[in-house]
Amino acid sequence: MEEFKLKFYTNFIKDDRYMYLVKGLGNTLAITFLAVLLGIVLGFLVAIIRSTHDKTGKGKIPNMICQIYLTVIRGTPMMVQLMIMCYVVFGNYNISKLIVATLAFGINSGAYVAEIVRSGIMSIDPGQLEAGRSLGFGYAQTMWYIIMPQAFKNVLPALANEFIVLLKETSVCGYIGMMDLTRGGDIIRSRTYEPFMPLIGVALIYLVMVMVLSGLVGKLERRLRTSER
Repeated sequence: MEEFKLKFYTNFIKDDRYMYLVKGLGNTLAITFLAVLLGIVLGFLVAIIRSTHDKTGKGKIPNMICQIYLTVIRGTPMMVQLMIMCYVVFGNYNISKLIVATLAFGINSGAYVAEIVRSGIMSIDPGQLEAGRSLGFGYAQTMWYIIMPQAFKNVLPALANEFIVLLKETSVCGYIGMMDLTRGGDIIRSRTYEPFMPLIGVALIYLVMVMVLSGLVGKLERRLRTSER
């Protein structure tokens, strides 16, 4: 017990080393939140373009651009995309690593959000589109007022799970020299030469966050099922 207390003090209390985890956690949550917003905007835009092409055959060129985007982003590792964003795209610019990471993770998340939302749109009965037209709505109005609300409700649990995955993926930010939660634990390890406690601490923090988010997703799914009855 005394040995555990000594190691805990050495790893977290001495020289305020716990602040590495606090600062890293703040950056991790900031990146996740901002990347989620960017991913939603990109994802919905791409999903609408692709589903419109599938339903009407219009917008061949935008659809082709979206397909290239999806193929490239979903076919390459997140860590490689992050490093390309940092060292290639913004290599000659003095820009915040937080912005670089947000853009990289947001663009990556947008590709997966797009396919989730598109599947939700395509799952809506085609008769809903015809019903909107019969009410005098144009295609855009029908999508906005009739199709999208139903599709969003159907895919909301899947979107929430995608954001949980995004939270964990931010652990690779250390590869561009950014202080995230994982990087904070690694800095403590390099100072104390004791890998067990700081890395286990990082893992527990991620576990708690994921459990909380998973619990919220579970409540959301139960409420959606209740509202359908």
